[in-house]
Amino acid sequence: MRDFFSILKRFIFPYKLRVFKSVLYNLLHAVFGTLSIAMLAPVLGILFGTQPDVTECVPFAFDINTLKSIFYYYITHARDVYGPASTLLFVGIIAILATALKTGFAYLGAYETIYIRNGVVRDIRRKIFWKILSLPLPFFSEERKGDIISRMTGDVQEVEASVMSSLDMFFQSPILILVYLSAMLLMSWQLTLFVFVMLPIMGTLIGKVGKNLKRHSREGQNKMGEILSLMEETLSGLRIIKAFNAENKIDRKFSDENESYRRIQNRLMRRRSLAHPMSEFLGTIVIVLVLWFGGTLILNHTGSLTAPEFIAYIALFYSIINPAKNLTNAFYSIQKGLAAMDRIDDILKAESTILEPSQPIKIKEFTEAINYRNVSFAYNESKTVLKNINLTIPKEQTVALVGQSGSGKSTFVDLLPRFYDVNEGEITIDQKNIKDFSFYDLRELMGNVNQDPILFNDTIYNNIAFGVENATPEEVENAAKIANAHDFIMQTENGYQTVIGDRGGKLSGGQRQRLSIARAVLKNPPIMILDEATSALDTESEKLVQEALDNLMRNRTSIVIAHRLSTIKNAHLICVFHEGEIVERGTHDELLQLNGIYTKLYQMQNF
Repeated sequence: MRDFFSILKRFIFPYKLRVFKSVLYNLLHAVFGTLSIAMLAPVLGILFGTQPDVTECVPFAFDINTLKSIFYYYITHARDVYGPASTLLFVGIIAILATALKTGFAYLGAYETIYIRNGVVRDIRRKIFWKILSLPLPFFSEERKGDIISRMTGDVQEVEASVMSSLDMFFQSPILILVYLSAMLLMSWQLTLFVFVMLPIMGTLIGKVGKNLKRHSREGQNKMGEILSLMEETLSGLRIIKAFNAENKIDRKFSDENESYRRIQNRLMRRRSLAHPMSEFLGTIVIVLVLWFGGTLILNHTGSLTAPEFIAYIALFYSIINPAKNLTNAFYSIQKGLAAMDRIDDILKAESTILEPSQPIKIKEFTEAINYRNVSFAYNESKTVLKNINLTIPKEQTVALVGQSGSGKSTFVDLLPRFYDVNEGEITIDQKNIKDFSFYDLRELMGNVNQDPILFNDTIYNNIAFGVENATPEEVENAAKIANAHDFIMQTENGYQTVIGDRGGKLSGGQRQRLSIARAVLKNPPIMILDEATSALDTESEKLVQEALDNLMRNRTSIVIAHRLSTIKNAHLICVFHEGEIVERGTHDELLQLNGIYTKLYQMQNF
């Protein structure tokens, strides 16, 4: 339960007023519940004539015997004045009022808990989403997207269904048990002491059933993460699956995972299903033992209870059974939910390897140059991707990066916006280390156009205006014209308000690329990073996109990764990468004269 209290401590503080009100209402619920049951003793005394007459009213005091004496005095007085039947009706009305107050306060307690429960779940979901946005890219290279989605959806739902749904029981049941036991203790300390001995034994036996529940629950949630990952991969790769006739292979893989999940859930549900019958069976044993022990005390005249009071005592004890069962069920549910919370905490407590400075330097414009100084980088210890890179990129110049796939070009540009951090050396902008800037200020200087344009299932307008606050329709349209996108946009069904589908699936590759260029144009950053922006296009689309790129790069500092060397002939500097090093650098004509790697690549493409 320590983990459960830890969750409450982390997430429940903003709702402390509602927690206080819920506890207060549940306390009043328990008090009036006790009062309605306590009415049994005088009612039975009146019915069976066992109620002794109390003819003198003693002075008021907060003492159980004094309160009983005062209450019995008024009962005796009412019986003598109005008769036993009217007195019985009067006591019944009091019991009805007490029950009405009991149920009313129970509802109010549950009402407050609803706000706490849904608020905490909302906060957890929001924290996960923000954490995912704030974690660096290296974290996601180690995780499967389907498993992360499973944690954001299935695990949060499990916390809601298990931990948060148990709040009502957790706030209510202990209070009911405590108040009822206190009343029982006042009625008969010997019998209540016997109950105190029996309840922990029952709780220990029930606890043994749920000992491994958390472990089995985590296994099930991990397996569901794997199933969702497989589903996400299947949806993403459906074209390849069909092209290679691999439907049966994927189906077998899914069936194996699904069957494994079924077996885990069977083990989990068997243990959960055992909780109710076991608690009911043990509860019956305890009631029988209490009846035997209490009956023995009364028959031997060794206890302080009369027969009617003993029946009221049994009613009070029986009222403890349901809260005890609820507390047992809450314990099982909490164990299952804690496993889900552990998986959520794998994300929430993940430490970022790329940190912002505590007091960042402000930078609003780019005035001089970008410098890579002795930069080395490796994704892991087995292979270094960049080795001792030195490069200066002056303002408003275009630097092109060429070389084989895997030579380090994309990694080189990913280091500039700090998607990854260098292992050795430093990168500076205007002679200031980029690690001294905030992420926002650093990335606000840059715009990206990638080989695979990343668009969202939204309107064309919102995709172009993405990341730019308060963009006007005129600015969006102008950006689209610069990117050679305005004409095809106007030919779509709803123009700029056309929804383009998942990842822009309703558009062609060239159209998607021109929208991503328009997005970069609207942002209007001083530094542009272009990662093979035309490599996947047909000739006509390439021509339109290249014109858009030329418009985009005008009067900007540009870093261009290119496989098609014809697109970078006019670059101020071309750097040839080979196995993580810059082995050649110069203009197009200078590199051709070197007759090295660049010349070989150029001749192969011309051929």
